[in-house]
Amino acid sequence: MRRDLPYALGGLALGGLLLGNATLAPDAAPVRAVDVALVLLMAAALAVCRRFPVVALAVVTAAMLALHVRVHPGAAASFPVLGAVYVAAWRGHRAPAVLASLVFLGVFLARDVSVAPTDRPGQLIVERTSLLLGWFVAANVAGLVAGQRRAYLEQVEQRAIEAERTREEMALRRAGEERLRIARDLHDSLTHNISVIKVQAGIAVHLARKHHEEPSAALLAIQEASGAAMRELRATLDVLRSPADGDRVGLARVDELAERTRAAGVPVRVTVTGPPRELPAEVDQAGYRVVQEALTNVARHAGPATAQVHIDYAPAQLTVAVDDDGQASPDRPVTPGVGLRGMTERVTGLGGTLRAAARDGGGFAVRATFPLDGPA
Repeated sequence: MRRDLPYALGGLALGGLLLGNATLAPDAAPVRAVDVALVLLMAAALAVCRRFPVVALAVVTAAMLALHVRVHPGAAASFPVLGAVYVAAWRGHRAPAVLASLVFLGVFLARDVSVAPTDRPGQLIVERTSLLLGWFVAANVAGLVAGQRRAYLEQVEQRAIEAERTREEMALRRAGEERLRIARDLHDSLTHNISVIKVQAGIAVHLARKHHEEPSAALLAIQEASGAAMRELRATLDVLRSPADGDRVGLARVDELAERTRAAGVPVRVTVTGPPRELPAEVDQAGYRVVQEALTNVARHAGPATAQVHIDYAPAQLTVAVDDDGQASPDRPVTPGVGLRGMTERVTGLGGTLRAAARDGGGFAVRATFPLDGPA
């Protein structure tokens, strides 16, 4: 309602101007109660023209034409109509604004022609027509420009809001991706190394007890600490999850990885088919991580087993496979953990496919295929 107050005050001011002009004009008819009612109706319509521009424009135009026909207050009768035309054009109602302008001009000038002085009627009509036509053209153009500026400012504001929301979403996404990257790096590096420590400590404890010797307190502490570290690391990885890392490992270091796994008690054989070639950094790293995770799972879950790593360099794709002859069986489905989910995300994120399942003859097989004939 506060926004309507300036329009209401403007309507009352124009009404006073019209009544005063009609009273003082030498060729105006006497002002009666009906004329005052028309002025009040005009003021009321202007008060609501911001919310109902077309209705207010029609009411103001009709009221001012009736007042002009009755008392002939002069060009001042066009002022409220000019204001209503401007508001209607500003609010986007161009056709009603133009139509009201033409109707008012036609009736107003027709009334002037009928009462024009006989000594110079042509000159008076031309002057009135030029003056009013210029005013109404200016009102329509000003309203159109103001409406376009208003629409432009609304678009700019909306774009600013959208840009701010996009920046916030991008910041959240980047923070999430960084958190996931840290989690996957922790899993790929620390989990493997801690698993090796835990397995070696467990073997040492087992051999000591097999020879009827009591394991040393340091060895038992290592076994216990490695188990606790694994539990804490997994709890952390439940909060932090995987996507884009930046270390420099690759398939060229698979032999080192196999050697560490052999030191943990798991025999590993590595075979390479096809001429090794330079791979995209993401594919090279992902292939290494697949082998690392698969060998870690063999050392932790397969029991007494051997593992075979096969890397195939084909012209259009890279295939990395890790097979073991451990305890896995199709009768006991494997529940995917953080490691398998991380492998799947790495491979599928590069457009490849991953298959990890128990083999029919016993053991577990992991096979990852990366396309090399297009952008990752």
